[in-house]
Amino acid sequence: MVPSRVLEVLAELAPAGNDRELDVSRGGPLIWLDDAEKVGRTREANRLAAIGALHREERPLRRGWGFLVGRTEVEGKPRKIRVPLLSQPVQLERGLLGYRIAPAGDVEITPLIADRALAAALEAAPGVAGPGWLEATGSKAWLWSAAEATGLPVDALATGRRAPDDRVVLVPEPALFVVRDVFGAGLADGLRSWAGRDLAGTALAALYDTCAESEEDHADVVSPLPLSEAQAEVVRRVRTAPITVVSGPPGNGKSHTVVAAALEVVHRGGSVLVATQSSHAAEVLAGLLGRYPGPVPVLFGDAARRESLATELTAGLDGGATDDDLRADAEAVRCALAAVRELRSEVTAALELERRAAELPEWQPRLAGLAAEVPGAFRDGVDVDRVVARLDRGGLARWWTLRRMGSAEHVRDALAAAAAQRAAAHLAATGGTDLEPRWAALHEAEDALARATGEAMRRGARSRRRWDRAARRGVADLAVALRAGRNRRRELLSTIDAGPVVRALPLWIGTVADVEDLLPAAPGLFDLVVLDEASHVDQVRAAPVLARARRALVVGDPRQLRFVSFVSDVDVAEVLARHEADERLDVRRVSTYDLAAGASPATWLAEHHRSVPHLIGFPARRFYGDRLDVLTRTPASEHADAIDVIHASDEIAAVLAAVEKEAAAGPRGIGVISPFRPRADALEAALVEAYPVERIEELGLRVGTVHAFQGSEAEVVIVSLGLSPDDPPGRRRFVADPNLFTVMVTRARRKLVVVTALDRPGGLLGEFFAYAETPPTATQPDMSAAPGWAAELATELRRLDVPTRPAYAVGRWTIDLCIGPPEDPTGILCAPHPDGPEAHLNRRRALTQAGWRLQDAFASRWNGDPRRAALDLTS
Repeated sequence: MVPSRVLEVLAELAPAGNDRELDVSRGGPLIWLDDAEKVGRTREANRLAAIGALHREERPLRRGWGFLVGRTEVEGKPRKIRVPLLSQPVQLERGLLGYRIAPAGDVEITPLIADRALAAALEAAPGVAGPGWLEATGSKAWLWSAAEATGLPVDALATGRRAPDDRVVLVPEPALFVVRDVFGAGLADGLRSWAGRDLAGTALAALYDTCAESEEDHADVVSPLPLSEAQAEVVRRVRTAPITVVSGPPGNGKSHTVVAAALEVVHRGGSVLVATQSSHAAEVLAGLLGRYPGPVPVLFGDAARRESLATELTAGLDGGATDDDLRADAEAVRCALAAVRELRSEVTAALELERRAAELPEWQPRLAGLAAEVPGAFRDGVDVDRVVARLDRGGLARWWTLRRMGSAEHVRDALAAAAAQRAAAHLAATGGTDLEPRWAALHEAEDALARATGEAMRRGARSRRRWDRAARRGVADLAVALRAGRNRRRELLSTIDAGPVVRALPLWIGTVADVEDLLPAAPGLFDLVVLDEASHVDQVRAAPVLARARRALVVGDPRQLRFVSFVSDVDVAEVLARHEADERLDVRRVSTYDLAAGASPATWLAEHHRSVPHLIGFPARRFYGDRLDVLTRTPASEHADAIDVIHASDEIAAVLAAVEKEAAAGPRGIGVISPFRPRADALEAALVEAYPVERIEELGLRVGTVHAFQGSEAEVVIVSLGLSPDDPPGRRRFVADPNLFTVMVTRARRKLVVVTALDRPGGLLGEFFAYAETPPTATQPDMSAAPGWAAELATELRRLDVPTRPAYAVGRWTIDLCIGPPEDPTGILCAPHPDGPEAHLNRRRALTQAGWRLQDAFASRWNGDPRRAALDLTS
């Protein structure tokens, strides 16, 4: 489908603007302020501070200036009015006598003013919302102008704070309040404007068309981040593929992959736009990016970090890295990479030698016969690999090789036997294989490569190539825009020459809503767009994001919460039929992730790094078909009972008791969640009543719905199911929805507590309760699982009273012997990986990153003496 038709269809199916918020006091108490910069420690202020701490990732607290209050008829219905003309996200910072009100985001004029140009002009007035602004000359006139622009029937400037019952008045004072849900405006007009643009070559066009196979770039992936094989493949694909899709369960490194891909594209001279579903998700990714050297990400939406970026941009920059500097950095990376390759080659050669020597017992009975039949294979100096390559080549090379070797029938067997014989002799003469010095050198070389790559990325992002005169001028304009109010910033960003700015600042992060609301509508402005949590993003909101880039990395998990559409089936069918569009544009059922997965194969990230095995075991089997490599398994964690089910008729009281129990145990990071919003609100009220804000912050206590926790995690999660035995079936079906249930039971890292009034429910809940009530149990090690040398070594270690577990499985990898106490184990690898040296290196990489201490213990090092080996390993 051509992009213009796609956008016309999406415009017709886009939701209309949301219902106007006219009563902000519904979310919690509204506190009038005598001073807009601080508030005393009153009961109401303490409650707001606690709410802010419980929902710190969502930043629900707002400070408002100038309120319209009263009652009036709106669209034929009487409505209560409590709405600020200006508002700003804030945090309450504790002081000795009260709280300081600290800005945590933009000052924004009320969306009731539909004229954006007027809103931008009002926001741009000098001193708006600054300290003492309400007392300044002209402020009341400004407020009155803004009040009239809302279209509400404001008829007086109030002298007090009392709200009349029969009219609307303007109260020119500040107040604190809570915002529970924030929705974006309708997108229909914006989509129609995009339909008139040339979108050929954009990710949007690629997504709805048949993606042409791009020529892959097979160059090594060199990153400052440690990457798995699958993650490196994603980074390689985003270099050229129009659409790259990544999928994986919670805790499987999707965000890690996004960061690595973004840094790679920028380092190659490109630009990246990362679009998330929430401001919190944007800040999490920005924080992750901040751990690694590279470009400073521009958070262009509602983010508290934007002011620090604006300050950095205007503080003055040095001349930037020169071409000579960049060449020096590239040479440093090349040398570091060469060192890593050389060490890997040495390790690979040593492992290959061990592998061949291990085959000698199989060839021993035939050695004499093969030597007589194919004498050339056993001559000194024969390069077995080179000879095999000549045989594979065929033709004259094969004929000549066979003429020199001897018999054609068994030449390959003879070559393999000769190689095994020489390998065994070499190991015997040299004292066997001890790779520990080489492993240490390789890890050091890999760290040096990561540092060199990071430094090259950091300096490349600030090079003179990027920071020319046009870029500096554009960046100065950007700094002004970042400090402006939301409407004014939108206006300023639209006038900036985006090309030089994106070249100088190549990494931008914001929400899907902010992308369309704030960024210039320039097709293909970025080289790569990353759509995070794409299963939670509908096509209507994704389209303008995809139109702004040439390639897309679409990240998601179709088994987690999906977007909610309010478009009817009848409307979808009618619009699709009228435009002769196919089912891909069914915006009720097809998410952006679904669409991308139909256009390009998805890379599955299998390695799980978040939860202990008991926590991830049920969702891994029930929802993911046991396709997870659980790398959190250790002797200490494998038998941990990490799920408690508490049956209680009063769930809220039981949750409070569970919170107190976990708090006494000492963990920091407790999440309290419920599938139902009223129950989440009741839990919030109970926690605010039970704990002062200081304790909430100390515990890292948070509360919210399951939907609010998607993309988040906590050390301990306490779930209140909110179901009673006499609830209707529909309420139980809501909780048992597989997508919601997956998110609900995968937020915890260490422990999950489920509080329920149900006894023995059926269906998915019953399955989960049965799983929780049968925790993992300790099993005796199966000594027969260790073959040959590993079994001999295990026997000697057990004679020395060393706890020994043979064939210990961690994810898809097997550790030959796991020795030592459960809380401090060591993995012993007794032979090269049966799949070869590359698999051995990959196993070591994965397990080392998971925190394992590993040691090779090949028989050749001790001349096959397991007693000596055991003594050395335990000394």
